[in-house]
Order: sequence, then C-alpha cells, then structure tokens
Amino acid sequence: MVWRSLVTALLIIGLQSCTSGPTPSDEVADEDVPMGFDAEESRAQEGDADAQANLGFMYYNGEDVPQNYPEAMKWYRLAAVQGNATAQFNLGTMYDKGDGVPQNDTEAANWYRLAAEQGLANAQSNLGVMYDNGRGVLQNYTEAVKWYRLAAEQGDANAQSNLGVMYDNGRGVPENYTEVVQWYRLAAEQGLAKAQYNLGVMYDNGRGVPQNYIKAYAWWSMAAAQGKEMASDNKDIVTEKMTSQQIAEGQAYATRCFENDYRGCD
Repeated sequence: MVWRSLVTALLIIGLQSCTSGPTPSDEVADEDVPMGFDAEESRAQEGDADAQANLGFMYYNGEDVPQNYPEAMKWYRLAAVQGNATAQFNLGTMYDKGDGVPQNDTEAANWYRLAAEQGLANAQSNLGVMYDNGRGVLQNYTEAVKWYRLAAEQGDANAQSNLGVMYDNGRGVPENYTEVVQWYRLAAEQGLAKAQYNLGVMYDNGRGVPQNYIKAYAWWSMAAAQGKEMASDNKDIVTEKMTSQQIAEGQAYATRCFENDYRGCD
C-alpha cells in the first residue's frame, strides 16, 4: 500500500505544444499509517521488509530523523532483496537521480523492472520512461507504451499523460488523436498541469475533438494557474481569436472545473 507519493516544444501556428519529455515519479512509502521512527526501526531490525522500506523512506526524507541517503539506501536495499516492491521502486529512484549513490541508469531500470513486474504503477510508469528515452535499456517505444499503459490503466497520471504523448507522436503505436485526447483528459482531470496544457493544444487545433477556443482557453488557464508558463502564453494568443463573450465563457468553464477538482468539466 502507498502511504505517500511525492510524485516530471513544437511551434504550432504560433502556439507552443508540449508533447515530449516524459516525467518519472518519485519516492513512495510502504504503509498507510507510519508507526514512528522507533517502532519502524525495531521492526526493521527484526527483518520486517515493510518496516525496512518505511525506514528507508524516513531517512530519505528526513522524517523523525536527520536526512541520510546512505542509510536510506541501506534499508531500501534490505527490503528490496526481500521482494518489497516499494523499496525496489525507491531504490530505482535513488539510482535514477544519483541520490546518495553514483547515478546509474542500468541499476535504476533493473530495480524499476522488479517493482513493475509486481504491478507497482509508479515503477511501471518510470520503466516506460526508461524505454522511451533509452536510459539503462535499449530504446524501445513499443515497450515504453506497454509499461505506460499498464500504469495508466491503474490511474497513474504521469503514465496517462506520457501514453497520450506516444499516441500524439506515433511512437510505439499508430498516431491516434482520439486516444491522445482520452489519455490527456484522464491525466488533466487529476490536475497534471502538462496534460491540461496539452489538452488545450488539442482543443485549439481541433485534433481528436472539435476545435473549441473556449475549452482551449480554459485548460490553459488551469495549467497556467499551476505555473505552466507556456500555457499563459498560449492563452494570451488564443484570446486574440475570441470574442469577449467567449473569454467570459472560458473563464467560467475554468472556474467550474477547478471547483470540481477538474472532474466533469464538460
């Protein structure tokens, strides 16, 4: 179970599209309710893999103990070799980012794979990123799509967005704008800014959906509110093609969508 997730340009008629650069997920902990450092340490020293994974998480993030990457690595590894999927994933992220160890794509991909094969969505998503970019494995878009899809079907927003990118660019799958919109929308409805941005691009260009400047404006407004600068730029550009009434409708759409946590915006 996941206790906590800390879970990453083309020019189109003057509008910027962001359909590249898959984003990996970050560290997760193993249990819903932490027991505190002393209790976790006691269980971990007795060989409990879940406790070892959580102790690694606490050392990694400096929770109830000074941050210490070597200790985090030690406890993650002890749990990982026992088959704990969360620890395997977190060990992969440490190698992926070079936290406390030399950065090593091969090690990262190996640990992601072990966790992904146990069905951990974050690991499946990150393994997809490794195949997408050819990091630690031979680049293989078909494999990237496979792992993105497994994670996306479990609701992983990064994987949903990345799968949309694959359909958008025809990498590992035939180009299919209907699929693009479907996956961008699922990620956008979870609040992922890059997916909200890309969904706006689809509405602006009428790809996979009827062209709709109001909805493009609205989704870019929501992405811009999360700091996506290109979304703000595109919103300014599309505003020049809209009437004052359409702009007001776009603002109302964005407000309603935001208030409903991005769900059921239509």
